[in-house]
Amino acid sequence: MLKIAFSPIYKYELPEKHRFPMIKYELIPEQLLYEGTVSEDQFFHPDPLTEEEILWTHDAAYWEKLKTQTLSKKEIRAIGFPMSEKLIHRGRHIANGTVQCALFSQQHGVAMNVAGGTHHSFTHKGEGFCVFNDIAIASNYLLHHGIAQKILVVDLDVHQGNGTAQIFQHDDRVFTFSMHGEKNYPHRKVPSNLDIGLPDKTEDGPYLKALRETLPRLIDEVQPDQVFYLSGVDVIYSDKLGRLSLSLQGCRERDEFVLKTCKANNLPVAISMGGGYSERLAHIVEAHANTFRVAEEVFF
Repeated sequence: MLKIAFSPIYKYELPEKHRFPMIKYELIPEQLLYEGTVSEDQFFHPDPLTEEEILWTHDAAYWEKLKTQTLSKKEIRAIGFPMSEKLIHRGRHIANGTVQCALFSQQHGVAMNVAGGTHHSFTHKGEGFCVFNDIAIASNYLLHHGIAQKILVVDLDVHQGNGTAQIFQHDDRVFTFSMHGEKNYPHRKVPSNLDIGLPDKTEDGPYLKALRETLPRLIDEVQPDQVFYLSGVDVIYSDKLGRLSLSLQGCRERDEFVLKTCKANNLPVAISMGGGYSERLAHIVEAHANTFRVAEEVFF
């Protein structure tokens, strides 16, 4: 069974006209249930991370600022969300959702978080709508408990995974791979183990060619026993923050290739949704829903 992390707390109240489409966290589960792709019993509500689990990844000083709501205005502005205790609580639930998805993926081959993919969170700071780094937290959880020994992060969000790269830059147990828009945010990129920067307006053909040439080779070289897949849909042509030009079908084929490759190599994969900022909300929901549909088709 495909297990899916979701909680109503994922939807955080934002000021009117804020550019982050928080409503998608309601619409994605609704769409999947309406069309019959998933059923209610596949969803689980993750508990919040413990403080100990946070500190396996994030600095104590950063956690203290979050806990006591003492980030500076500059630090809050970098994150991009209004700061509150509820935002921190939300982040703890989302990050533990990815931890639990990793554990479920060990049993079922794949599991998915309706949120997550917060790859702009560093050990010591957050930025780009990211407070805690859920994939880094889940990776460190697996490593701490001896559940995984070698992890491959496949980050296909349109924005480079600078926070994840920074967290694991001196840890060879985690290999970070990011394929993203070269000229897009973040403008100062922390090098991943492998970065592929794509030019503006890259379409389906060149994008999928680069992925198909890279991922199987990486799996052969890295020999991971766990994969984390950040399946951001801000790669599609209508995304207002993306600058690439994939079609909805091309984005679906991307997901299909990643998941079929993981399954063919008997690799458990935990999926975090990542970004999606299309002018058309229907495109965001459809592209994200495709990832769930593909997971059901490939693994079940």
